[in-house]
Amino acid sequence: SSPLHHSPRGDHPLGEASQSTSSTYNSSLKQDTLNHQNMTEKKEGSLSAPTRDIVDWKSPDYLNEDTLDAEMRRQFEVCHSCRRCFNLCESFPTLFDLIDESKDESLESVDSKDFPKVVDKCTLCDMCFMTKCPYVPPHEFNIDFPHLMLRYRTLQKKKGQLSKMPQELAKIDRNAKIAGIAPSIANWGSNKKNTLIRKPLEALTGIDKSAELPKFEKKTYIQQSKEISKVINKDAPAFGRKVAIYSTCYVNYNNTAVGIAAEKVLLHNGVEVIPVYPGCCGMPYLEQSQHEKVVKQSELVSDELCKLIDEGYDIVTLTASCGLMLKFEWPLLNPDNKKIKKLSNNTYDIDQYVSDISKKEGLTTGLSYIDGGITVHNACHARAQNMGNKALEMLKNLPDTKVDVVERCAGHGGTFGVMKETRHAAVKYGRTTARQIKNKKTKFVVSDCPLASKHLDGLLNEKDEEEIVSMLSLIHI
Repeated sequence: SSPLHHSPRGDHPLGEASQSTSSTYNSSLKQDTLNHQNMTEKKEGSLSAPTRDIVDWKSPDYLNEDTLDAEMRRQFEVCHSCRRCFNLCESFPTLFDLIDESKDESLESVDSKDFPKVVDKCTLCDMCFMTKCPYVPPHEFNIDFPHLMLRYRTLQKKKGQLSKMPQELAKIDRNAKIAGIAPSIANWGSNKKNTLIRKPLEALTGIDKSAELPKFEKKTYIQQSKEISKVINKDAPAFGRKVAIYSTCYVNYNNTAVGIAAEKVLLHNGVEVIPVYPGCCGMPYLEQSQHEKVVKQSELVSDELCKLIDEGYDIVTLTASCGLMLKFEWPLLNPDNKKIKKLSNNTYDIDQYVSDISKKEGLTTGLSYIDGGITVHNACHARAQNMGNKALEMLKNLPDTKVDVVERCAGHGGTFGVMKETRHAAVKYGRTTARQIKNKKTKFVVSDCPLASKHLDGLLNEKDEEEIVSMLSLIHI
């Protein structure tokens, strides 16, 4: 297998990486049949960008219990000797407590039966890999904690040890179609103030009664898009660009205003826009270690989007997690699919794309000052793309507007933030992030992640002191 660089790509139209970085990435894409050790020398001390190995989930060794246990202990030993990630999430303090409280205060005396206590607390936020760990490849220690947790969780799934409800919640398109039959009733039933429903729902499903759940729109974003005027500003500096907005499941079903705002912003800046939604990116399936379903979604979506790429369209995603999937996780899980590689090289997050217009052609004049300032919550899956803080860069285009940043996980992590058994940890880490946001004393807060927005909204608005708004809606204002 071959490494894929978790970094911006030089051949990518919006890539800002040096050629030395991008050339390694490109060569890895073209040579994924070569042996990993022959391609990339593992060594200590390097200025190279982090690399990531193919997720070889079809290999017999992937779920071999002895092999996996040995790899868990190898990587845990490195984490134990370092402890740099002690405050990132619950997984690391849980691991370190297991070691410190063991008979010999060593990993050797920790029973492997206790490893699920560490694994179950991982949200796959990728922050240990991207921002903390000095031992990620190409370092010879070859530490990739999130993908190790994913591998162990896959074994748990095989053995029937994972909860069934999160796996049902991962079926986004199915669930949304059911809710779409009567969205008002679905929203009434899921409202956390509706104790008549939410208390028994918690007992039946394990969904915490205090968790704010997504609301469903009466019409999807794709349906609403057909009803709006689509006049392209031919006088805009960026006139001539073409974008296919991959709406993502959340925007399509739960927050259509973001999609409409994105269209208006791009149209106003001279960009031809068409909306498209072939299906969910599969991130919820990935969280449940359903690799085969992620690969199925990757092939379904890439088939449709690559047709648009061939017609000259750039692909723009509206949520950071979906951008991460299309650009990075899909090529790691399905490395031999040429369409997935093509899509990876032609996909951009919306703030990344708007920032590129600003840099290259320039935005249309007329952006307004936002009174009270804005705090950008730099979401984990935006940071994990290693493209820089494009949300901040985009918002800096607003004249005379104070823009601050908080770079800390909101703690939500998909179903992690709504299931009763893990919600307490999501709230614990979210409160720290919310406290940092409060200290910025700005009127508005924005995030690339809709679930982080919803989670932080509940923690921030207890006294109506702040307001979470859609980033694209804010720009449209």
